[in-house]
Amino acid sequence: MRPGTRAADAILRLLSRDRAGLAVALLPAAAGAWCVTRGRGRRILGGVLWAVALALGLGSFRHLVHVGRTRVRYPPPGRMVDVGGYRMHVLAEGDAGPRPTVVWMPGGHAGGYAMHRLHALAREQMRSVLVDRPGSGWSDPGPFPRTTAVEAEELLTALERAGEKGPYVFVGHSFGGLLMANAARRRPDLVAGLVLLDPTPPDAVAFGPALPALRRAPRNQTALALRHLFGLHPLVSKKETPSDDPAQVLAMVELRTKANCAAASILRELSPDGITRDGWQTAVHDGDLDSLPLLLVAPRDLAGGGEIFDGVDDPEERARVRHFFLTVRERFLAASSRGRRVYTPEGTGHDFPDRVPGFVVQVVGSLLDQCGPGEPKPF
Repeated sequence: MRPGTRAADAILRLLSRDRAGLAVALLPAAAGAWCVTRGRGRRILGGVLWAVALALGLGSFRHLVHVGRTRVRYPPPGRMVDVGGYRMHVLAEGDAGPRPTVVWMPGGHAGGYAMHRLHALAREQMRSVLVDRPGSGWSDPGPFPRTTAVEAEELLTALERAGEKGPYVFVGHSFGGLLMANAARRRPDLVAGLVLLDPTPPDAVAFGPALPALRRAPRNQTALALRHLFGLHPLVSKKETPSDDPAQVLAMVELRTKANCAAASILRELSPDGITRDGWQTAVHDGDLDSLPLLLVAPRDLAGGGEIFDGVDDPEERARVRHFFLTVRERFLAASSRGRRVYTPEGTGHDFPDRVPGFVVQVVGSLLDQCGPGEPKPF
């Protein structure tokens, strides 16, 4: 690992602790005290540094008040399980019956609660599990750096220690699809099937055109961590009634520095340098999943993906870019000899799990119907 990467991880590790703001505030306070003791010429600078320290300290205190209130208002709805010195949150509901248990993983580095609408529909028909990656949702930050390979192992450990039993059907959206494919590759004996919801293909990062949004993502997440650390976010009112809306609950819970720092760390994988560094452990290659039943569920076109074409003015180049992104995700089908393509409803884009949750649950149920308590049946 390069020195710059180690330094970045050390900074993120520090910032992921909500009390780190108080420690940071001590630095200008100490510098201000030193300036004051050096004589009259530096007293003004010392006073400025003390003012900065006071502002940082008050902001940090405001953030800690938010963290405390959020813990009271929104306790973890599932179980906190130890995965080796830090805890992960696992919410499991519903009866599996003779069919495999379904485990959901959202895109980005969001907490499992981001897929609660799917979970709420699924738990009426099957055993449904949401897991928060370390740093997301209610889970502890975990060690740095964050990588897909490490999080695949953590997911499997969390399920075991939560008392869940395989076989599982893993369902992952976007970056979460890449994680689920990695987990399935590592423990095929625990997996009855895999449903990839428009998953992130490493080839798109390694060989595709530069995507400014991905390039900026780690920096933006680090900036958000600093904002949250020093209280630059809405504060929960004492009189405010706790929300039942899963999206709002997750938004409040993840106004924590750990969520931003974990995302900043793992999203470094989604860059040409990151794929070069971690690709062997991150990518799922042709045949890696043997004959595991696999459904690739994605839109027919690039609806909602306009940012892909930012800066591409040449019509021929735009056509090449469109073709690339429409075909590169199909590579996931080659990971298994039993891969099958499913198109989402017309007019839906990358965010289709939020827009048509009933369709997604129906697709997952169709795969469960092919699987018994033992070996999966043929399609």
